[in-house]
Amino acid sequence: MRRLSLCAITLFVSLICFGEVRTENISSGWKFRQIPGRESIASIASVPDPDGVWLDATVPGTVHTDLLAGGKIGDPYFRTNEKGLQWIDKTDWEYKTNFTVSRGTASNKNIILRFEGLDTYATVFLNGIKILSADNMFRIWEKDVRKIIRVGTNELVIQFKSPISVGLEKLKTLGYSLPASNDQSENGEVGDKRVSVFTRKAGYHFGWDWGPRLVTSGIWRPVKLISWNGLRITDMFVEQNETLISNASKGQPVKLTAKVETATDKTNEYICKILVNDTIVSSQAMIISGGTNTTNIGFEIRNPRIWWPNGLGSQPLYKITVEISANGRVYSSESKNIGLRTIKLIRESDASGDGESFFFEVNGRSVFAKGANIIPGDVFLPSINPEKYEFVVKSAAEANMNMLRVWGGGIYEEDIFYDLCDKYGIMVWQDFMFACAMYPGDNDFLENVRLEAVENVKRLRNHPSVALWCGNNEIETAWAEWDENKGWGWKEGYTKLQRRTIWHSYDTLFHKIIPSVVKELTNGQPYWHSSPSRGYGQLAGYSGNKGDVHYWGVWHGREPIEAFREYRARFMSEYGFQSFPEFMSVKKYTLPQDWNIESEVMASHQRSGIGNLRIREYMEQSYSVPEDFEKFLYVGQLLQAEAIKIAIESHRIDMPFCQGSLYWQLNDCWPVASWSGIDYYLKWKAMHYFAREAFKNRIVASIYDKGVISLYAISDIEDSQKAVLEINLTDFSGKTLLSKSLMVSIPSNGSALIASFTKNELGIEGMEGEVLLHSRLVCNGELIDEDVAYFVEQKNLKLPAADVELSVIENNGEFVVTVHSDKLCKNLMLVSENNDENFSDNFFDLLPGNTRAVKCRANVGLKEFKAGLRVILL
Repeated sequence: MRRLSLCAITLFVSLICFGEVRTENISSGWKFRQIPGRESIASIASVPDPDGVWLDATVPGTVHTDLLAGGKIGDPYFRTNEKGLQWIDKTDWEYKTNFTVSRGTASNKNIILRFEGLDTYATVFLNGIKILSADNMFRIWEKDVRKIIRVGTNELVIQFKSPISVGLEKLKTLGYSLPASNDQSENGEVGDKRVSVFTRKAGYHFGWDWGPRLVTSGIWRPVKLISWNGLRITDMFVEQNETLISNASKGQPVKLTAKVETATDKTNEYICKILVNDTIVSSQAMIISGGTNTTNIGFEIRNPRIWWPNGLGSQPLYKITVEISANGRVYSSESKNIGLRTIKLIRESDASGDGESFFFEVNGRSVFAKGANIIPGDVFLPSINPEKYEFVVKSAAEANMNMLRVWGGGIYEEDIFYDLCDKYGIMVWQDFMFACAMYPGDNDFLENVRLEAVENVKRLRNHPSVALWCGNNEIETAWAEWDENKGWGWKEGYTKLQRRTIWHSYDTLFHKIIPSVVKELTNGQPYWHSSPSRGYGQLAGYSGNKGDVHYWGVWHGREPIEAFREYRARFMSEYGFQSFPEFMSVKKYTLPQDWNIESEVMASHQRSGIGNLRIREYMEQSYSVPEDFEKFLYVGQLLQAEAIKIAIESHRIDMPFCQGSLYWQLNDCWPVASWSGIDYYLKWKAMHYFAREAFKNRIVASIYDKGVISLYAISDIEDSQKAVLEINLTDFSGKTLLSKSLMVSIPSNGSALIASFTKNELGIEGMEGEVLLHSRLVCNGELIDEDVAYFVEQKNLKLPAADVELSVIENNGEFVVTVHSDKLCKNLMLVSENNDENFSDNFFDLLPGNTRAVKCRANVGLKEFKAGLRVILL
C-alpha cells in the first residue's frame, strides 16, 4: 500500500493500490444546501435557509446531522425537538464537492464512481453531466465515468428528492394505501398517508413503537473512485462443503473453493494465487476471458480449527486472499475472513408426528440460541462509530448470548457489525429489510428488491456468524392470507381484486424472488420466509409446536408476567417488556420540569401508545409504586429484568422442545422508554445484568408456584455432570432456618428438575414474606451457579432497613467498590454521579453478611468518584 497526496480541494482519505486497482475515498470538501426554487410541501417558514445557502457537510452523513453541525437546528433527541423538524424530509437537498484526478488515474482504461449508500432518491452529476439515478438506500451504485472524468479538478453533485414527496406521488399512482402499521405519518404531518412502503429505505426512519420519525436523506456510506487496467476482482465467495466438520475432527485438511468474480478488459492468461493468513497455499495459471467472469479455485486448509458460537468453543478466523497477476504484476487482490463451520436449520417431524423441530445445528450438534433482537444503534446511521458497534456486540457476548436477530425494519448492517459477530461468536439471524407492512409489486419495485438481495447476500455470505436469512418481520401473521379470522385487520379493508394484487406482491417477493437469490448465491444457507411462522400456509400464534413464535401476550395483551411460563414455542424469536432508561440517562434529554412519566417530554420519548402507564400498571401488581421519579425509573428496570428472567428461564427449562430465546430488544436508536436492555447512551439496564445470569451455559433456576418451589439444572454443555445442590433457607438478617445438600445430575445439553419442596416441608407457613431460599450448584468444588428465590411478590417482602458499607480503591485504571451489609439488600443499584460508566455488576441481591466487589472504568479522580457514589435499594 502507498499513500498519495492530492492537491487542490482534495476529498480523498486513502489510496489502496493492488497493482493497477486504485481506490480513492471521496470524503472531504463537501457542501450541502436546500435546492433553491424547488417546490416543497414543507412550510417555507420552517426552512432556515430557503434561498439555498451552501453549508459545510460531512460524508458519510445525513441532512439532519449536517444541519445540526451547522447550527441550523437543535438536537433532534432533546425534549420534543423532533416535532419541529418534520419539514426536513419534505425538502429537496443538494450536496457537492470538487476532487482532483491525477494524470495517472485518468489514463486508466476503467474508471468507476462507486456510491456505497445513497439515501435515497438521488440524481448524480459529474462535471455537469447526469451519470445515474438511485432509488434504494440498501444498494451500491456504480457508474463508468472514464469518458467524463478529467485531469485536475472535477465537480461531483448529488441531488436528493424528498422521500415523502416521492412517496406521495407513488401513493397517488397506486390509487390506494398499503398497510404500514408503524409509519407515524401523523407525527410527520402528512395525515394518514403512510408512504414508507414505497421507498427502499430503513422503515424505522418513518417511526416505530420505540423510535422517532426523522426521515433522513444524504450520502450515508462512502463514495469512492476506482480505477484499473486489465482486471479487477469484484467479488469472492469461499464455499465450504458438507465434509468439512468430518475432516476437521479427524485432523484432515479441509477442501474449499474460492469463487472469484472478475471484470476484465480482454482475454488473458493470469496467475491466480490463494493465500491463507498471508501464506500461499495454491498458485494456478488460467485463462480468464474478457468481460465478467466467475472463476473457481480449489484450495486446502491444513490443521483446521473450527469456529463455534459463543460459549461452546473458540472463534478462529482465516484470512483468505485471492491475488491475480500477470507478467509479474499484481492486477487485483481481494481478502475475506472466514470461519470453518456448518450451520443448519433443523425442521424435522416429531417421532409422534405431532409438531416439528426448529433449531440450529452447528458443527453437527444442536445449539440453544440465546440472545436478542437488535435494531440500528442510531436514527442517524453514520453517527454509529466502530467503538459503539464493538461495545454493543461485546456486551451481547458478555451477557452469554450466542445469537442476534437483525430485524427487518432497519438496515443490512455495516461490515464491522458482522466482523464483530464473527469475532465474538454471535450467530446472526438476518432479516431482509421488510417489516410490519405490505409492499408494492410492480416490476420496477420487484427488480429493485432482487438486486438489493443479490448485493447484500453477496456482501454477507462469507461471514461464519450468518446463520439464517429471513424474508420479513411479522407480515405473514399480520396479513393472515390463509385464515379470514386472523391477522391485524389489514386485508379486510380491500376489495377482492386489491387483496389478490397485494398478496401476489407478497408471494412473489418472499416465496419466489428472495429465496431464489439465497439458494443461488449461498451454499445451502437456511431461508425462513417470515417470522413468526409455523411454515408455509400455517400462521403462528402465541405458542406452537412448529416454527417460531413472537409472544406479546405479556405487555401488549396485558397478560400477567407469569404467563411467560405458560406459552410454549419451538423457538421464541420475540417477546419483551418495557422500561425507562436510568435517571442519569434521562437527565441528558430532559429538563427538571419533565421528570414525570406523564409529562409531554417523557410521553414523547415513549412510542408504544400508553406504554408509560402500562409500566405503572404492571408495577402495581408486583411492587410498591414509588413517588420519587428516580426510584420509579429504578423499579421499572427491576420489573423488566424480572419479567425477562422468568421468560428466559422458562424457555430454557423447556429444552429440547424449545431451542431458542431471543428477547426484544438489545439496544436503542435514540433516548426512549423501550424494550431495550442497553439504553441509547450505552448504559446496561437491570435486564442486561439479569440476562447475563440467565443465559450462562449452566444455571440453576427456581419456580415457586402453588406452594411448591421447583429447582432445575439447565446446561448447554454436551456432557452430563454430577453436582451438589446446596440449599440454604434464611431470614433477611441471615439467620439459617434450613440447610441441605443433595447429589444431583446436570443434564447434557438440556434441562432437568433436580429438587422440589413444598412450603410445608420448608416450614415457612405464615412467614413467606420474611425468608429466602439460596441455592448453589457446585461441581468438583467449583460454584457453577446460584439462585435466590422469594415466596411472595416484591411489594409483600418485609425488607429490613439495611446499613450499606461502601469502600473504594483505584487499581490499574479501574475503581473497585466493595459493598457490605449485615442485612439483605434487595436489588442494590450502584449509582455514580461523576463517572458515567457501567459497573461490572449491578441490581444484585446482597445477601446478609456478604461482601461483593464491583468494578468500573475510572474516568475521574478517586475523590470525585467517591463524592458521587451512592446506592438505591427497594
